[in-house]
Amino acid sequence: MTEKNIIDLKNIVVEYDGEQVLKGIDLSIKDGEFVTLLGPSGCGKTTTLRIVGGFVEPDSGDVFFDGKRINGLQPYKRQVSTIFQRYALFPHLNVYENIAFGLRVNKVPEKELQQRVRDAVELVGLRGFEKRKIDTLSGGQQQRVAIARSIVTRPKVLLLDEPLAALDLKLRKDMQVELKSIQQSLGITFLFVTHDQEEALSMSDTVVVMDKGVIQQIGTPQDIYNEPVNAFVADFIGESNIVDGVMLKDNLVRFAGQSIACVDKGFGKNEPVDVVIRPEDIDVVRPDESPLHGLVDSVTFKGVHYEAIVDVDGFKWMIQTTDVVRAGEEIGILLNPDDIHVMKKSEYSGKFGDYSTFSEEMDLLSDPNYQEDAEESVAAEAEE
Repeated sequence: MTEKNIIDLKNIVVEYDGEQVLKGIDLSIKDGEFVTLLGPSGCGKTTTLRIVGGFVEPDSGDVFFDGKRINGLQPYKRQVSTIFQRYALFPHLNVYENIAFGLRVNKVPEKELQQRVRDAVELVGLRGFEKRKIDTLSGGQQQRVAIARSIVTRPKVLLLDEPLAALDLKLRKDMQVELKSIQQSLGITFLFVTHDQEEALSMSDTVVVMDKGVIQQIGTPQDIYNEPVNAFVADFIGESNIVDGVMLKDNLVRFAGQSIACVDKGFGKNEPVDVVIRPEDIDVVRPDESPLHGLVDSVTFKGVHYEAIVDVDGFKWMIQTTDVVRAGEEIGILLNPDDIHVMKKSEYSGKFGDYSTFSEEMDLLSDPNYQEDAEESVAAEAEE
């Protein structure tokens, strides 16, 4: 991966019906990088991708590709290719002709066309499927055709708009590995859109977390997970206990009625802060072994660990532990200094991190993509 930027978005603003859906986006993407735009439905991630593809024109701001301003340039004139959630394959063409379609439009000589299609078929693992009709393929196979059709034209940037959303869980995980492998073998830039934080963390070189038309944080998956900049990022990327605290001085923070050593510094003396503790970083001990302790509300067995909701000083924490804990039991909570992450207060403070109403079912019901899938399932059953 080079250090040259292939895409630069400068102060991009987009409005729909008088409402700003992108509020001055600045984003640089390096050549050969796998970048994921991550955020909830309506955060502006797909609009950002469509700006790069030329499907949406910004109301203000500049789009640069390889250092050249490309505002107003038609999508087919940009060195990008797009894979949508609905793969938009041609049902009347077989696998080979679907992949070859873009090359035929561009009048690539037949001998070169055949070689490039063969190479693409090999890369996505579809050798032997060339003559198959699209409607005879599984969802994963159709996605491979869509990928092959996109990469055969040799774009400099591949745009992927939630391309795994229609697949079942196991196939989605398999395709995550496949996509990353394809990106690394081709060495081209991938700009990937998803609302699935596990996808973003497992596939990306860089994650761009968005909310309300604003980029909240840009960083490596490790940085985003371990050093979130605010309560929204901490909550959206994995599970987080987010409690009110006061930074007494460098390396000492007070929360849940206790003053506890941490590794954070640079805050004002007695500055109000948000304190993040990941559930998997908490050690369960006897109540007399730690000044922090709480009463176990509920326990769920997750296979490799137990997930407990614990009342600590009136605030419900999530704890993930391999120790056996039981509802109604008093437990101690032991934290090392590097288990604690201190953040400045933000507009998101107080909105996340309390598990008093937590359940996996409620988590799903609040996901717009889950709602959409459920509605489609009900509609399909009604048709039958």
